[in-house]
Amino acid sequence: MDNRAIGIFDSGFGGLTVMSEIAKLMPNENLLYFGDSAHVPYGSKSPETIIRFSKNISAFLFSKNIKALVIACNTASTFALNPIKKTLPIPVIGVIEPGAKAAVKVSRQGRIGIIGTEGTIAGGAYEKTIKKISKAKVFSQACPLFVPLIEEDWANSKPALDIARIYLEPLIDKKIDTLVLGCTHYPLMKSILRRVAGENIVLIDSASAVALEVRDVLVKNSLTANPKNKGKTLFFASDNPSKFQTLANRFFHTKISPVKKITLE
Repeated sequence: MDNRAIGIFDSGFGGLTVMSEIAKLMPNENLLYFGDSAHVPYGSKSPETIIRFSKNISAFLFSKNIKALVIACNTASTFALNPIKKTLPIPVIGVIEPGAKAAVKVSRQGRIGIIGTEGTIAGGAYEKTIKKISKAKVFSQACPLFVPLIEEDWANSKPALDIARIYLEPLIDKKIDTLVLGCTHYPLMKSILRRVAGENIVLIDSASAVALEVRDVLVKNSLTANPKNKGKTLFFASDNPSKFQTLANRFFHTKISPVKKITLE
């Protein structure tokens, strides 16, 4: 048994959907979350910048004696997962592979759609991962307006519905049977995405898939916490902690504790 915390980070708030699923699946685990609110969004930044930010955050969380690290950001997972794996002596889990595996498992016709930020889609990590494990055809669509809509609390608005139709129409025309929500913000738009996609397209929420992957990694490496432990959560942000706390309460399943500001550079 290992009661050290699991470190989790994202460019902002979306990774809290992953943290929430981990907390629900493993309520005995201690969790540390870092939201890089000073640099959000990552989706439009260069790979070099994303890797630099991600390494700084990972080093900070590792200094807190974490036992595993979850990169709860699709864009950071696309570009920084392998560089961070090379620098940290603990398990490092991204969000791409669990989501890709879940999509392949449920796809009936092998026609999978991916939606994500510009950076995630341009990086092509989902396509590469899916093609390694299946012969499925993959169709991708960047949806840069979704994140600001969600963070402005417009996730279920008429404008969000109209924009979702524009983004998803090309994928629906390709007759996809599975749609990967390739950004950790997107579960908050699930009802809108379901309306647009229809009932015959399976939506893959990578947050729940990542939580299962984290549990498997902890069990495999004998890192699970004492079952009697009551997991604690700590939250850090790189800017405006009060705003972070207000927005974070939309993404996490319970009210979050006070957020501490941390300046990394």
